[in-house]
Amino acid sequence: MTPSLLRGRRPSVWTVLVPVVALLAGLLFATSGRTAHGTDLRAGETTELSELIRQRNLVVARQDEQLAELQREVQRLTEQAASRDGAVAAATSAGAAGALSAALVELVGPGVVITLDDAPSRPDGSLPVDARPDDLVIHQSDVQAVVNAVWAAAADGVAIMDRRLIGTSAVRCVGNTLLLQGRTYSPPFVVTAIADPAAVRSQLAASPQVRVFEQAVEAFGLTFEVRERNEVVLPAYDGPLDLEYASAG
Repeated sequence: MTPSLLRGRRPSVWTVLVPVVALLAGLLFATSGRTAHGTDLRAGETTELSELIRQRNLVVARQDEQLAELQREVQRLTEQAASRDGAVAAATSAGAAGALSAALVELVGPGVVITLDDAPSRPDGSLPVDARPDDLVIHQSDVQAVVNAVWAAAADGVAIMDRRLIGTSAVRCVGNTLLLQGRTYSPPFVVTAIADPAAVRSQLAASPQVRVFEQAVEAFGLTFEVRERNEVVLPAYDGPLDLEYASAG
């Protein structure tokens, strides 16, 4: 094709767009390089997220301390009022009678300590045969299955990571961390219960969800230990008792 014919042809849309796209891509790469300063931006985001979680945990810890102080003050004022008012004394007595069932007092007795943990990392970073990274960590369903089995064994009380569970407690996992009552915990996850150890083992063995978890334990090396204790201590629940969400059944 002759030069005159080339000059006479109208440029296509792609002929115009390709240089523009190339220019924009170069600007984007240059901007990313200046922002990262030669570092991995994704690594920076992960570090920032970890720091944010740490800071939030510190805030929650301070708020817990403030709540505990306010609860002690309320208790002191209530006792003063009860000493002068018979109606307040009667209401206080009725409330104290239900404190044990509501997990508002410390509980001591024989029971079990159950530990769940991720599979250990291999020195070379490789995975077991047929395993995915997701197979090597403890999931929300694993913790919930164990807790459900312990309650089914008629436990008098249950705690996770020394946080007492009540009727509105929820077990949630975010990534490989546990979110419980406003705090995050990393594995190993420890479930403590005051219950008949034989009944707990029986309910664990009868749970289909626990059996699925035990298959992963066997295949991928996760930790699942049930230890009997002559005495365990469950702290009193010290969080809010108000319902955040409710619906008519």
